[in-house]
Formats: sequence, C-alpha cells, structure tokens
Amino acid sequence: MNRAVDGLTTFIAALRPILFWVALAFGVVFVVDWAVRTRRISPFRPVARFFRSSVDPLLAPMERVIVRAGSVPSSAPWWALVLVVLGGIVLLGVLGFVRDQMKEMSSAMERGSRGLAVILIAWTFQILQFALIWRVIASWVAGNPHSRWWRWSFTLTEPMLRPLRQVIPTVGMIDVTPLVAYFLLRLVEGVILGGLL
Repeated sequence: MNRAVDGLTTFIAALRPILFWVALAFGVVFVVDWAVRTRRISPFRPVARFFRSSVDPLLAPMERVIVRAGSVPSSAPWWALVLVVLGGIVLLGVLGFVRDQMKEMSSAMERGSRGLAVILIAWTFQILQFALIWRVIASWVAGNPHSRWWRWSFTLTEPMLRPLRQVIPTVGMIDVTPLVAYFLLRLVEGVILGGLL
C-alpha cells in the first residue's frame, strides 16, 4: 500500500507542472481566439482563418451554453479557459484526496479493527459534510432537489437540517442551518474519533 501511495505522490508531482503548461498553452490559444472573435485581429489574416476553421468549432458547445445563459459568444474562450483551469485543479484535488485516503487506510489497517472503525466513521462524516457543501452549491445554482444530480445531497442532509431549521432562524433571506450542521458534524466527529483513538 505504501508503494502505491508513493507512486501516486510521484505521479501527482509530475502531473502538476504538465497541467500548468497545458493550461498556459490553452490560455494562449483562447486569448488569440478571443482576439479573433472581437476583431482585434483582422478576420482576413491567416491566423484568424485558422482559428475560425479549427478552434471555433471546438468551442461551439461552450458557446451555445453561454448564449443560452445570456452572455455573448465572444466570451466562450474565457469560459473555456476557466473550465480547463478548474478541470486541472479538480483533477489534482481528486488525486490528492485518493492518495490521502490510501494513506489513512494503510495506517488504519496497521491498527486493526479499531483503525478500520475510525476510518469508516471518518468517511461517513466526510460524505455528510460533502453532501452539505453540495446542497449549498445546489441552492446557489437553483438546483432542483428532485434531479439526479442533487437528490442524494438533499436525502442525506434533510434529516439534519429539518430539526435545526425549527431552532435556528434565517438571517435575512439566508438559511444558515447548513453552516451550523457542518460545524456540528465536525464537532461530533472530533468527539467520536477522540474517544476511539
């Protein structure tokens, strides 16, 4: 297990500069494409013709989403750049999370059944905390609680939030119960894991 963790750590360290340079290259491409779209580069130059024939078709799906959201098509390269950068950050975050979980699992297996109980309890609390964060994001983007993307977070968090809403009033139009529930989960997790360790 430790060899796998070391291998993943090495992979993440090698991947980080690669993703940086990929994002930088995409950044240059998207800046030039934006300049072509906004006529800062003459549409009759070879660069502009190349970008209209090669890059613009790749950005067409992003452009459709942006136009439906009410923005202008010329902002498609900027949103595509944001997507590339966020994708790299999320990929590194997921790989780091997997590596950390592998480390925890390795140390838990060394401690026997008590260690496995600790890791399972920690994972349970992490899932509940993630569900709370996902639910807050759903409220920001007006996610439908019945859609498959959001339903699981509402199902996991509503039993915690319903009793809190009866005790804690909203602050203006803001429901602070997810924040309170998050900190309560952290507190309860610390107490339980402190008793087991």
